[in-house]
Amino acid sequence: MTGEISAIACLRQLSISNPSDPKLFVHSLSIDEVTAIGRDPRCQIVVDPLLFASVSRRHAEVRPMDQVEGERPAWWVCDLNSSNGTYLNGQRLRGCQVLQSGDRVTLGSDGPEYIFEYLADFNREVASVTEREAIMPVLNTSDSVTLTQLFPIVSTGRELTRKAFLVPSVVTILFVVSLFVAVGQPLLFNRLLAGYIALVGFYFVYQLCGKRKPWWVMVLAAMGTYFLLRSPVLPLFVELFRNVLPGQVPTVGEPINPFTLLIRMFFGAGLMEELLKAMPLAVLFLIGRFLPAPWNDRVGIWEPLDGILLGAASAVGFTLVETLGQYVPEMIQTTSLQLGTGWDQLRGLQVLIPRLLGAISGHMAYSGYFGYFIGLAVLKPRQGWLILLIGYLTASGLHALWNVMGSVSEILLALVGMVSYAFLAAAILKARSLSPTRSQNFATRLKS
Repeated sequence: MTGEISAIACLRQLSISNPSDPKLFVHSLSIDEVTAIGRDPRCQIVVDPLLFASVSRRHAEVRPMDQVEGERPAWWVCDLNSSNGTYLNGQRLRGCQVLQSGDRVTLGSDGPEYIFEYLADFNREVASVTEREAIMPVLNTSDSVTLTQLFPIVSTGRELTRKAFLVPSVVTILFVVSLFVAVGQPLLFNRLLAGYIALVGFYFVYQLCGKRKPWWVMVLAAMGTYFLLRSPVLPLFVELFRNVLPGQVPTVGEPINPFTLLIRMFFGAGLMEELLKAMPLAVLFLIGRFLPAPWNDRVGIWEPLDGILLGAASAVGFTLVETLGQYVPEMIQTTSLQLGTGWDQLRGLQVLIPRLLGAISGHMAYSGYFGYFIGLAVLKPRQGWLILLIGYLTASGLHALWNVMGSVSEILLALVGMVSYAFLAAAILKARSLSPTRSQNFATRLKS
């Protein structure tokens, strides 16, 4: 554990044979770092898997609360969606709860049991000085330099993946090396750069949402949209929304007023594309309903945060197909005809970068916002269809406005982009406050 260890509170593990024995394992709690409990060797309190097979790899956490000046520190105990549950004073724990002195925390129905105690209180119960010395943490007051101080990675290595953005840094390094390798291969270079920019945009949304969702589920959402756009479903949607409904895409040079263009874009871009991007979410929602716990929660949609994350992931797939499959090739072809082949790849790259950077305020914003309503409809099923309709129409309207303002004014286009992002950010903040798992949200600071 890299945080400051307190001499204030601890978890005292009870003996199976003699629960009244005070000379037991005592785990002091950090006042600024989470204490994880489970079978995983990376946990701060590691449970012996041979003695307690029912304990999950990361079963529960004890989290410090924000300290209030003049008051003694306090801690939460949180269940981490463990298979066999965490029990507080014999009652199954749902989410997190503030610990009180003397509370008993049990991992599973027959797992290890701990008592939460403030050490000042506990010391009054221990008679001998020897026992107090056995329980109190040993404080290093010498001026000598330790091995872990000279080589910090020896002690903090297990924290790197969680608290030092190690994974994003490694991914960035790999992409940089790949881009150097791809120099001179425009098609590969564009695909690598597009993938990285889209990944960064989505990672920003993921961090803002603060809910852990398996990466492969979000990849499934993106790939689902990718394959839909490559399947016969797309021509059917084009026929319905752009030929049957008034969503015809204007031809080059066709005179058209902004209001008529808005109507066309609402049907031909907004309604059509937002429904396409929502289809993988519907599939994952249905799959989640048939899976056993805990897979149903990992895959399915149970709350607005699930919908936002999967909606944004679906938008990544759509943006990559649209940008790499349509806009960049069109710009390369046009530039090649006008300026020659020496400039075509440069102009294509100039289109690629702003389109993908704008995905946060573009496709991710619309789809993530619609995803909020999909999750809200699941959370409040009695008004589900009304909620879905409002979300679908709102997301489609923002999408249509973006398309229209691009042909009217760059200033208005920027304004619509800012409004779209504001809608998404507001939906994320509201989704975090509505989340049934809010206490486990890594973007939400717990308050007492």
